[in-house]
Amino acid sequence: MKRHIISILVDNQAGVLNRVCGLFSRRGYNIETLSVGVTEDPAVSRITVQVDCDDSTADQIIKQVDKLVDVIRVVELHENHGVFRELALIKVKAQPKQRSEIASMVDIYRANIIDVASETITIEITGKPSKIEAFEALMEPYGIKEVVRTGLTGLCRGNNPIKKERDI
Repeated sequence: MKRHIISILVDNQAGVLNRVCGLFSRRGYNIETLSVGVTEDPAVSRITVQVDCDDSTADQIIKQVDKLVDVIRVVELHENHGVFRELALIKVKAQPKQRSEIASMVDIYRANIIDVASETITIEITGKPSKIEAFEALMEPYGIKEVVRTGLTGLCRGNNPIKKERDI
């Protein structure tokens, strides 16, 4: 099993995400991460899906997704030819005497403190999943209260956008 990152351009309309995810569900494919957002064209959304499977299963997924009516284009983003990021918000227990320690680690990881309460600090961190996991491990001794992660998103490197005119 290996990580496959699939980028799907779709029409930005109600029900499209449900149809794409339904295909994964019906076929028994587990989605590891999922992120969705509107592109530079408000009529088009990009769905980024990470699945852990063998190469032939990934090829099969791509072919099946590409057959869906509202799908414009499907491509696999390869780790060597793409830029990938994830966002996490991490709420950590932080007594006043620990805050400077935590703030130092936040700076080292190029993260941001986005909320401070009487007993917690909420931190925003963006990067590769391995960076986020390493930061979480560093925060464990302080006591993590909550974590939310966006899921992986990515683009091809260089001047090769994932675009295609709709087949007529």
